[in-house]
Amino acid sequence: MDKTFFSSNEGKPITCKAAICRKAGEALVIEDIHVDPPQAYEVRIKILCTSLCHTDLTFWKLSFGPISRFPRILGHEAVGVVESIGENVDGFKQGDVVLPVFHPYCEECKDCKSSKTNWCDRYAEDFISNTRRYGMASRFKDSSGEVIHHFLFVSSFSEYTVVDIAHLVKISPEIPVDKAALLSCGVSTGIGAAWKVANVEEGSTIAIFGLGAVGLAVAEGARLRGAAKIIGIDTNSDKFELGKKFGFTDFINPTLCGEKKISEVIKEMTEGGVDYSFECVGLASLLNEAFISTRTGTGKTVMLGMEKHAAPISLGSFDLLRGRVICGSLFGGLKSKLDIPILVDHYLKKELNLDSFITHELNFKEINKAFALLEEGKSIRCILWMDK
Repeated sequence: MDKTFFSSNEGKPITCKAAICRKAGEALVIEDIHVDPPQAYEVRIKILCTSLCHTDLTFWKLSFGPISRFPRILGHEAVGVVESIGENVDGFKQGDVVLPVFHPYCEECKDCKSSKTNWCDRYAEDFISNTRRYGMASRFKDSSGEVIHHFLFVSSFSEYTVVDIAHLVKISPEIPVDKAALLSCGVSTGIGAAWKVANVEEGSTIAIFGLGAVGLAVAEGARLRGAAKIIGIDTNSDKFELGKKFGFTDFINPTLCGEKKISEVIKEMTEGGVDYSFECVGLASLLNEAFISTRTGTGKTVMLGMEKHAAPISLGSFDLLRGRVICGSLFGGLKSKLDIPILVDHYLKKELNLDSFITHELNFKEINKAFALLEEGKSIRCILWMDK
């Protein structure tokens, strides 16, 4: 990075390009914006590359409610380099390679200090504000001076962004940046769910509902833990061949099951049900199938998909009474500053398969093409390069 450029802009607004969402569902527009310098506890970073997650797609389409705001800069899965820091920032310096993460880790509250959860009691309840410590204050303005809203405290669809230190992780510069970006959200969520939330053991049986990036990452985590059988469930049979690279041993296409329920097919394949199931789509009906596909007495189901319609979940009380367990998880139970460097280390030791998640690479200016690829189910992760 050009340190002279960094030094000359320190403490001043930066003009750069960003992909702005001005109306729900409409194509993003590449515009010049102004990015303010970081305030106390904040860091301004230059984004090197970013990728699309289904959450970006969901919020892009969202046209109502308190979390639907425009104009907005979406994006929350990325890697960057520190350009400048605000006051009271420890542990980061100019030139550091960093991952912005949507889920906060303040390091100080009761939950952040607990080994039982990755919740942050201090910050995690607020997912509506633009900036973590300054409420609706924004660091973005367009060329006419209009305020642009942030997204999940990251907003990576911009050449520069400002992130609170509770959402920032310093990582080794040895990992290729496109692989590092994957650990900012989806892949960490899936691997963490297998390792931290379910604590998958060697020889166990797994069912994964939905083979997007999160579902594939769950399989990768289970593979590394030595799972004996990993069953993938998806209506897109094209994903099955890719799934083998992440350790899947069996696949089920629900549209080819006839009158049988998915849970019935899984029980037949596993002599009574799997040890662990993971719902990675976000459908209440599918969560119920995942739940009853687990073994009576010991089965555990982990909910990772965000229910698209906020529908209530209905589970059989007798199924619960007989010992099955169900839980939800954000960011795979990981504490970002502690656990992401461990995942980086696994990759550098050639133990973790990150390469196979990347199905497409485009220039940042082609971001609308990346949205189309994800919406059509043609990509797992599309890397958007800022300077290529």
